[in-house]
Amino acid sequence: MKLAILDRDGTLNAPGEGFISSPDEWVPVPGALEAVARLSHAGWHLAVATNQPGLGRGLFDVLALNAIHARMHRMLAAAGGRIEAIFYCPHAPDEGCACRKPAPGLMEQIRERYGVEGGDVVVVGSCPEHLQAGAAIGARLHAVGVHGAGAGATGAWPPGTLHHAGLAAFADHVLAAPAKPPSGGG
Repeated sequence: MKLAILDRDGTLNAPGEGFISSPDEWVPVPGALEAVARLSHAGWHLAVATNQPGLGRGLFDVLALNAIHARMHRMLAAAGGRIEAIFYCPHAPDEGCACRKPAPGLMEQIRERYGVEGGDVVVVGSCPEHLQAGAAIGARLHAVGVHGAGAGATGAWPPGTLHHAGLAAFADHVLAAPAKPPSGGG
């Protein structure tokens, strides 16, 4: 199975001024919708793992988040792409949960849902925290976009991270590469 776990803000959509709290504020990164479409058509399963501390801080509610994601799904479908699942951490940074990236909780949930080992997962994002969470499950790591410039980005890129100009360049890379054999096979 070809599974990629994408970050949302900075990878699929342009980061806003603070939190994206309404559907109109969700604006795709140029080329991202088409990249998702190409990956989808090539048989990739795509999921999103995203920190949404605005929920924990009361800046928006789950209905607003669902409306934002509905807009994203509509725009992706119009481009021929599909995100199969969205996993989000609703906690504020000071809540100490196990799901807020760089903690690996969201990555573990997605890995378990798809029944794959960490080494069979590709994690793609524009901030170190997303890739740190991916490194914690043993995923293959790909940074896209403006590396480390995102608001609130902390930490360093994990060793072995491959860097790409954006999601379209990542898609070019993986679609041109030969398939990686599953880990732990026999």
